[in-house]
Amino acid sequence: MNLLAYLRSLAAKFFRRSQVADDMEEELRSHIEYRADDLERSGLTRAEAERRARIEFGGYERYKEESHEALGGNFLETFLQDIRFSLRLLRKSPGFTVVAVLTLALGIGANAVVFSVMNALIWRPLNVPEAPSLYAIERGKDQAINHSYLDYVDLRDRNRSFDGLAAYNVADAGLDTGNNPSGIWLMEVTGNYFDVLKIQPYLGRFFHGSDEHGPNSAPYIVLTYAYWHSHFQDDRGVVGRVVQLNKHPFTILGVAPPDFQGTLLFLGPDIWVPLVNQEQVEGMNVLNARGNRSILMVLGHLKAGVTPAQAVADLNSTGSYLEKTYPKDDGNMTFSLTRPYLAGDWLGGPVREFLAGLMLLAGLILLAACANLGSLFAARAADRSREVALRLALGSSRRRILRQVFTEAVLISLIGGTVGLLGSLVLLRGLSAWRPISSTAPGLHLPVSPDAKVYLFALLLAVASGFLFGAVPVRQILRTNPYEVVKAGLSARAGRRMTVRDLLLITQIAICTVLVTSSMVAMRGMMRSLHSNFGFEPQNAMLVSTALNMAGYDGDNVSAMQKHMIDALRTIPGVRSVGSVDRPPLYFGANSTIVFTDKTTDLRASSAAAESVLYNISPEYFDAARTALLAGRALSWHDDQNAPLVAVVNREFAAKIFGSVTKAVGGYYKRRDGSRIQVVGVVEDGKYGSLTEDPQPAMFLPFMQSPSSHTREHLFSVVLVVRSARDPQQLAAAIKSTLQGLDAGLPFSSQMWTKQLNDSAMFASRVATMALGVLGVIGAMLSITGIFGMAAYSVSKRLRELGIRVALGAQRKEVLQAALGRAVKLLAFGSAAGLLLGILATRVLAFIVYQATPRDPLVLAGVVLAMSLLGLVATWIPAQRALSVNPLTLLREE
Repeated sequence: MNLLAYLRSLAAKFFRRSQVADDMEEELRSHIEYRADDLERSGLTRAEAERRARIEFGGYERYKEESHEALGGNFLETFLQDIRFSLRLLRKSPGFTVVAVLTLALGIGANAVVFSVMNALIWRPLNVPEAPSLYAIERGKDQAINHSYLDYVDLRDRNRSFDGLAAYNVADAGLDTGNNPSGIWLMEVTGNYFDVLKIQPYLGRFFHGSDEHGPNSAPYIVLTYAYWHSHFQDDRGVVGRVVQLNKHPFTILGVAPPDFQGTLLFLGPDIWVPLVNQEQVEGMNVLNARGNRSILMVLGHLKAGVTPAQAVADLNSTGSYLEKTYPKDDGNMTFSLTRPYLAGDWLGGPVREFLAGLMLLAGLILLAACANLGSLFAARAADRSREVALRLALGSSRRRILRQVFTEAVLISLIGGTVGLLGSLVLLRGLSAWRPISSTAPGLHLPVSPDAKVYLFALLLAVASGFLFGAVPVRQILRTNPYEVVKAGLSARAGRRMTVRDLLLITQIAICTVLVTSSMVAMRGMMRSLHSNFGFEPQNAMLVSTALNMAGYDGDNVSAMQKHMIDALRTIPGVRSVGSVDRPPLYFGANSTIVFTDKTTDLRASSAAAESVLYNISPEYFDAARTALLAGRALSWHDDQNAPLVAVVNREFAAKIFGSVTKAVGGYYKRRDGSRIQVVGVVEDGKYGSLTEDPQPAMFLPFMQSPSSHTREHLFSVVLVVRSARDPQQLAAAIKSTLQGLDAGLPFSSQMWTKQLNDSAMFASRVATMALGVLGVIGAMLSITGIFGMAAYSVSKRLRELGIRVALGAQRKEVLQAALGRAVKLLAFGSAAGLLLGILATRVLAFIVYQATPRDPLVLAGVVLAMSLLGLVATWIPAQRALSVNPLTLLREE
């Protein structure tokens, strides 16, 4: 019955609003009139009786509000009133509104961008059926993702936990579709690749395991939708066409669906080809070499009901079998599972750590923005203390006033969040279209388009931020005494104790200082890394990359053509030296192999003396790369297949295998195949796999003694290092003319070595520096608004006091000290705290940005100078206002 009465009153309130209001007005007025009648009968006049009755009745408007609430449905009406009132207040203070909206837009926009990237690269699964059950297999304690083909076959056939296991590689090749030949990126995949992933073709068909009948038995191609659209103009007749891949005929079978770009988020291939045709694609076949772990990844769907832990136990049982059966090639064959999207933990770990740190910094930006707005809201509450006191005196409840304050705060945060989200969408669209290292990997992309999670995240941030900074003046409103405020008027006295606004400003400045410190540490580390000793000099050197198998070279023709290219390029005017290497240092990792001391007879992996980086070079490479020779001799053209096996090693290799540089020269060591190699020289250490690595052993072999089966980066892949001080464009044109004179069908590309480093080894540092630089700029902007708001408020509240000081003869310095001294002290406290926190926090940057150190004197001086300049800029306008005080004008206004 009570519920029915409530619903009836609620319906009456909405559908008969005017009648309900009139009835309520009549009811309240009747109470006052009845009391006035009683007082009039006691001897008071009618006017005095009505006045006395109204006083006894109390707050008329408060009873009306309570009556509306008792009838129900009042929340929506008062909420709309609060919104309208908040909008009027924001229109009356356009400066405050613009600053508040932009401040929140920066904070929420930065968080939305970082969250979108994390969502796309970490949380969002691949666009394949049953993506949650898709796992990749990692090997060993180092969680390596690469495997040998024969190990993959054993894992595929012996496991009982996966519906199927597929494997793939990434490679480049030359594709001739009848027009101009072009270089492409492809994935070499096992025949069951599309079946394991449960992908259906958009056009034609896929190849399958039944199409494979041994090496080079499946010359088939599947096109990506993007490549089909851009190079074949959506021609549905492309199915069945024969094209030339590295001058071998391949038949196009079909086209993949538009939303499938492969199993790596950041690298989209142009085509897929069967892995059994590796010899035609790469010029070699190492599928039967169990020790050659050239398979990039093995992946598959877990069977229904099988947990990852059960699958790992199953795989480890196969690993034990491999260790016992093939002790020479398979050691430490333990396995774990990972997601395949970011090449397992090889890229996934660093990406997750970097994005987590970036998300933390973005959260600090939003926290600084909330601290800034909390300070401004506290100042606005102080300015509106008389208004609040009058509303309380007229009968308004404190809860209603607080609800209006929170409504205003959330409204501002929603507007700021909308602006920030719109800005983040523009930035994310640019990131999705960004090709950061297109010269090195044309298929590299960042699929960071936002989805519903991003919009919901931005909405939650906006609402939470509104409640966070809106809660700052709550204590101030709850403690407001309306009678004292009305009696005191608008006069205010500057106190000396620390207030909530002061603490908020210190917090904001400290956070902003952390951001500025982090950005300066990253930029300083980046600048230092450009001039570091890598073990080679990238300046004034151009890299010319080619794959001789794409031009049809094989066998002995490869070495001969490589020597012809070196000799031809050496004749170009201005070229000082030319050398070749199969893979330049710091180019997305490095090839490595295990080595043994000369006395070792057990050549199993567990008996290895070290794992060494491996390069196949020409004799002039050290001269072209400017790598210093410490002892012995360099390689020569006499070190060919008819000469004893020799090598040049670095200092770290000499120390680990021989004990010292002097003992290394003339000494011997063994490789896994048992071959004995004599060390003829020792060169300086360098950076080979990454900029932040510890010193690694490295050996440099003459390319004429290196059979292509030893390493995946074989002799077909040639990178020529051309040392010259000529203009890069002129040098590139001369190189092109010279190589085309040798073979017009030879595909090649050229770029400066410094550009190649920026696109590979220094890419993570560049991204980190750019991201932290943007966050540092945002932090600087927030610190300016925070200091400006504090200084401007301080000056506006003390104008009368400043006028009196000027009238009594105060100097300009004393006026500035009185007006801005507190703000400057808070700036100093916050900057000192932020600098200390920044020094502690930026230690993690050393793992991302090479040679980044927070204890660099230039960084410390730069942070102090930057915060001083920001303080100067922020206080400039309030200082000018304080110095322009006219005491006569102020006293006349009083």
